[in-house]
Amino acid sequence: MKAVKYCFLLIINIFFIQSVFAVNGAVNGNTVPMKNIGYGTYYVSVKLADMVDSQFMVDTGSGYVAINEESLEKLKLENQVEYLRDIQGKLANGKSYVLPIWRLSSLTLNERCTLKDIEVAVFPGNTRQLLGLSALKKAAPLEISFDPPQLVLSRCDAVL
Repeated sequence: MKAVKYCFLLIINIFFIQSVFAVNGAVNGNTVPMKNIGYGTYYVSVKLADMVDSQFMVDTGSGYVAINEESLEKLKLENQVEYLRDIQGKLANGKSYVLPIWRLSSLTLNERCTLKDIEVAVFPGNTRQLLGLSALKKAAPLEISFDPPQLVLSRCDAVL
């Protein structure tokens, strides 16, 4: 019975990966260069709601785009975010936090691809900001290349 359960989970994961990421084929779309800062860490330039420019670490292990409180305050002043709910989150270091989830009006990747109505988690202080799956899934299917380092996004709400 365990073998059947694991086989079923494997099949579901394969379908999920194929629906989000390009598998065995090129994606036609908008190319967004990534900057490799070493240690397998890649960043892209992100503009939050046409006002807050920052470098975001590409993190496919994060379910949400993560912004810091500093960015949230700027966005709130311009009415570019809407509070949705709180979630219980567990970070990679094992610590649990209650994180507020906000809807961001738009997010633009490297001035090439705009995505609208993105759910973002807000972390305390001036922490590193992450480009997670709540944005990447909206642009899927997508391709991540490491040579050259770039994202190729199929669906953008607007291309600048």
